Amino acid sequence: MKVVIPGGTGQVGTLLARAFHSDGHDVVVLGRLPENREWRTKKWDGKTLGDWAFEIDGSDVVINLAGRNVNCRYNVENRRQMMDSRVDSTRVVGEAISNAVNPPRIWLQASTATIYAHRFDAPNDDVTGVIGGNEPDAPDSWRFSIEVAKAWERTANDSDTPKTRKLLMRSAMTMSPDRGGIFDVMLDLVRKGLGGTAGSGKQYISWIHDQDFIRSVYWLIEHEELSGPIAIASPNPLPNREFMRIFREAWGTRIGIPAMEWQLAIGAFLMRTETELILKSRRVVPKLLTDSGFEFEFPDWNAAAEDLIKRWRTHN
Repeated sequence: MKVVIPGGTGQVGTLLARAFHSDGHDVVVLGRLPENREWRTKKWDGKTLGDWAFEIDGSDVVINLAGRNVNCRYNVENRRQMMDSRVDSTRVVGEAISNAVNPPRIWLQASTATIYAHRFDAPNDDVTGVIGGNEPDAPDSWRFSIEVAKAWERTANDSDTPKTRKLLMRSAMTMSPDRGGIFDVMLDLVRKGLGGTAGSGKQYISWIHDQDFIRSVYWLIEHEELSGPIAIASPNPLPNREFMRIFREAWGTRIGIPAMEWQLAIGAFLMRTETELILKSRRVVPKLLTDSGFEFEFPDWNAAAEDLIKRWRTHN
């Protein structure tokens, strides 16, 4: 099949492109600065129709991952770029699909598990989960991420693509041993003895092993009964304290200096990022995915961490 991945030059896009290409599929990645890779790449600006749209016409699957990296300070300009890059790219992908003579049969649109409420009492799933934005114990600054996610999904839903099945992938953090990914960043802290409890340690971390993420995307493509918002996450999120303890044990160290919230605020400022990425409780579990019969190879963090560290050591 032909798979087009707008915004596929980042970590997650590379994972998918590599997997589809290895399996013999025709892969086209759209990027602002396309690279020479084993698969085909094509330039786009993420907001206007161009020659790239011809790649979508006649394709089987479109997986739109475009959007500015959220690992930054939420100043006015960065907020504008985070919002516009997601809304504009989703809108123009929808236009390309709508204008296609032979539109793809499925459009997988990136979203985020961050759309769910910050909570400790119960998990959020894709059937009964609570959308965030009004939590009394969450800082006002966290609401921006919710608004971005809502606008992202609303733009996809508003696109007129009656012949194309749409899914909104509310994905948790995808853990892979690739350089620069979230796992690599967290492992760097563990290796330096800084992978201790963050804040109270009660906040949940939702995650998914890279192989399960790839398998879930294939599953969504193949199962035509699934559409709309889908949570893509391990069924077993963990509190930060337990998650980091397992992480340290898998690496082989007991040292992990904890950090209070004020220390995290200083660190986030120096690293040009936000504490929301560390302190928000993302207790998200999949329901539609598992109810449809999907089985995780790495449902638990213990085995996932051991596998990822083994592969990281092999690569490095």
